[in-house]
Amino acid sequence: MISSVSLQGGFDSPLSAAITERDRHTMQMVRDAIKAKQVLLAYQPIVQTLRPDRPAFHEGLLRVLDRNGRVIPAREFIEVAEMSEIGRELDCLAIEFGLQTLLEQPEIRLSINMSARSIGYPRWKEALMGGLAKDETIAERLILEITESSAIVMPDLVSVFMTELQAKGISFALDDFGAGYTAFRYFRNFYFDMVKIDGSFIRGIANTPDNQVLTQALVSIAQHFDMYTVAEFVETKEDADYLASIGIDCMQGYYFGAATIDPVWKQRSAHKIAG
Repeated sequence: MISSVSLQGGFDSPLSAAITERDRHTMQMVRDAIKAKQVLLAYQPIVQTLRPDRPAFHEGLLRVLDRNGRVIPAREFIEVAEMSEIGRELDCLAIEFGLQTLLEQPEIRLSINMSARSIGYPRWKEALMGGLAKDETIAERLILEITESSAIVMPDLVSVFMTELQAKGISFALDDFGAGYTAFRYFRNFYFDMVKIDGSFIRGIANTPDNQVLTQALVSIAQHFDMYTVAEFVETKEDADYLASIGIDCMQGYYFGAATIDPVWKQRSAHKIAG
């Protein structure tokens, strides 16, 4: 009897082979985009609950484009990229673009995503330090977001890294908080400045009692450790009102603004030039 492994060249099933081929194709598109410099930042506002009329800061979200200029959805490559050299290259581009934006726009604060796996990557550290050296105010306006899943892989390294950069004025956010990875025995050692509660708890929360209980618990944990809370994926007024009622500090989502490559400061610059 011939096994499915030998029939598929090492794969367990035709489905596994198809998924692997799809991932390979997507990663090649990402490599091509990096080579062609088809990568940019989109900016999404995060508002203070008590002052929803103006952003507290923005998140810079990396957008990777295919050869036709269409965005390759991050969900199609981010998990595979995270474990590879491509993930480190994407983190380098994100921090380079973010630092340049902070240099050009001294009135804004900006959060940039990174993987804990990039902490020891020389080019990433060089890009960070080089950017910080250009303006002494940049560090205090930069927030680095680290996902739960990557932080917990190397908690000791993350803790030392955060302590070093917090001394320079940089803030840290724990992204996707509550997604299921956190080992709470490590949590008190991280000293994150804020936590971003995973959107799976937030969507429709005004009408979902289970998510209300879970989110209240996450907020309570964050408050105990003196961390600001950000609710992700806030999409309706009802959800925003409920989150405000339980003491969420900041909110992010389509209700307050989608990510855009044409943020308000670029629009202002364009008006000045036109005038």
